Amino acid sequence: MSLETKTKEEIISKFAQSKGDTGSPEVQIALLTANIESLQAHFKDHAKDHHSRQGLIRMVNTRRKLLDYLKKKDPKRYSSILSELNLRK
Repeated sequence: MSLETKTKEEIISKFAQSKGDTGSPEVQIALLTANIESLQAHFKDHAKDHHSRQGLIRMVNTRRKLLDYLKKKDPKRYSSILSELNLRK
């Protein structure tokens, strides 16, 4: 259930801090958010897929840790990523 390459490239180009940036917290958070949204759609059809649900929970926890890190390091970037991805906090 991973993202298509074209979708990943679009997300990376939108949130990258500089050319070739794939490791910044913003890019990682955006990629995780896209994966989480695709998995949530998957669970509407496959409610008993508990194995994938474990992966979803792991992704949500990783995204939460990255958001906490970004909030501590640079609150301005944190608030901008929340508004761009329509995440609530």
